[in-house]
Amino acid sequence: MGERQESIAMFYMMMRINFKTILIVLIVAVLSSILTSWNGCGTGYFLRNGHFQHRKDRLANVEPDYQEIDCNINGGYLISCRREGVEVYIPFSFIHKYFEVYGKLVTYDGLERFDWLHSYSKIVSPKGKYDSRGVFMTFENYNVEVRDRVKCVTGLDGVPMSTQWESQGYYYPTQIAQFGLSHYSKNLTEPEPHKKIIEDGERNKQNWIVPQGSVMSRPYDIKTNSYVLKYASPETSTSSGIFLNLDHVLSFVLKLDLSIKDNGSITVVMQHRDRKDSYYLHYVTTSIVLDSINNHIYYGIGSTNNQWRRLTRDLVVDLQKGLTFNEKGKYKKLSRSKLKVLRIILNGSGKIDNVTLSTSEHMEQFYDSAKWFVNNQNVTSGGWANPVRRKVASGMGTLEPGWYSAMGQGHGISVLSRAYYHSQDDKYLQAAVRALRPFRVASNKGGVAASFFDKFVWYEEYPTSPSSFILNGFIYSLIGLYDLKSIATGKDAEEAAELFDKGMMSLKNMLTLYDTGYGTTYDLRHFTLKTAPNLARWDYHSTHINQLLLLSTIDSDQLFGVTAERWIGYMNGKRAAHN
Repeated sequence: MGERQESIAMFYMMMRINFKTILIVLIVAVLSSILTSWNGCGTGYFLRNGHFQHRKDRLANVEPDYQEIDCNINGGYLISCRREGVEVYIPFSFIHKYFEVYGKLVTYDGLERFDWLHSYSKIVSPKGKYDSRGVFMTFENYNVEVRDRVKCVTGLDGVPMSTQWESQGYYYPTQIAQFGLSHYSKNLTEPEPHKKIIEDGERNKQNWIVPQGSVMSRPYDIKTNSYVLKYASPETSTSSGIFLNLDHVLSFVLKLDLSIKDNGSITVVMQHRDRKDSYYLHYVTTSIVLDSINNHIYYGIGSTNNQWRRLTRDLVVDLQKGLTFNEKGKYKKLSRSKLKVLRIILNGSGKIDNVTLSTSEHMEQFYDSAKWFVNNQNVTSGGWANPVRRKVASGMGTLEPGWYSAMGQGHGISVLSRAYYHSQDDKYLQAAVRALRPFRVASNKGGVAASFFDKFVWYEEYPTSPSSFILNGFIYSLIGLYDLKSIATGKDAEEAAELFDKGMMSLKNMLTLYDTGYGTTYDLRHFTLKTAPNLARWDYHSTHINQLLLLSTIDSDQLFGVTAERWIGYMNGKRAAHN
């Protein structure tokens, strides 16, 4: 019996130990589950009213934290919103349209947030005092030739042709000047381009393929004082022409000197590197601006009449514009990295020299713009006419073709002043000085000068009746006058300075008329037409600011800097104080 009692005692002792172990294990498991629930992992448990409750039960019994609610917008219509406690949340898509603010979801360091912006435009602070020999404002960021409202860069002049107000295309002086100023500015801000001379008739010779019936030689040309490539091939549709095979990528700006006879052409064949589609850019001796048939694109370069001329073409821009023209407005975007130059073909007869492919030829394109202003100026009036009808606003008279623009005149002067500084060719200076004449003629008599309440002179971007007093165009005209007065000398500089000083006096007295307390107006039609203000879009508002920041570097009046800072505040949601 003693041994049996001892065995029973040992059994109960072991049971007590195992029960304690099991109890401890259960307690640890429950606590672990509770902690897991509190940390938001798994379904787990949570503590409610002193009792543990399974998370599934909680999720099943608790209503969402928000509820759908209608928002009555000014008594006019309802939109769906959400209420969470005392807060009401309105969809940002509605806020964007209603208040013209902007926002998007972004991710920073793996965390998502919502960025809210009052303006979609940017301000670029000047790096120093404005220099009439240097970069023009922020135009190094402009790519005028790729804009949708540019039909193409013509082969006849090498400048953009606009479709802004007339679909067939026309020469718009303001746009041509911006094209030139952007390339001048890019030349000062971009790295040196990569260039490769393909053929110069002397040091760089290529193995051109000359089919039977065609001839090619490299004689010395007296006019160019160099050896050139001279060629002739049959002018028939069955002729393959004289050609040079290439496999050239990345450098797509073609520059060459040429003197070719009528019915001649130079064709550049490009290929898509992935799809293997081939495109044919034909530069032909006709006056056609642009035509396109399937993958064949035609640019007229005019008749050279056996005279040498320089041709500079951005092949990718030419290709894009041709494909857009062929697709009747559908933009068929091609990446430069996916293209290559496959071949150059010579048809007809003529001479070429200095055939080069490069990443850019900014100064060549700048001078194409400068030469256009010299060759297309009315030497009597000094103006560059806008050849389209323009209706600015209801209540204002229509501008008939032939009107002058102060902005176009000012931009043209800025181009010509830089061309004179860079080349010291007097023809550019003379054209710039002639361009001052419309500033002295009333806008209702064919010039660009208007008067605000018979007191302050204003140079009109659009010489409307009644006057519109557009702010950005006026300031651009002042910058042109400043450029000429800074680069010219003697009486020429004095005349430009007089016009500039009068304009600056007007600007200082009228500038705050454009301030709405939360933005700016584009013009003063609310004065002249007695209508609602024509509010400036944010990109025009930022242009106003950038222009004032430029003027603040050349004029000590604090008005420009103070006003610019206030207008920058408007872009960040600030408003003028209430009464």
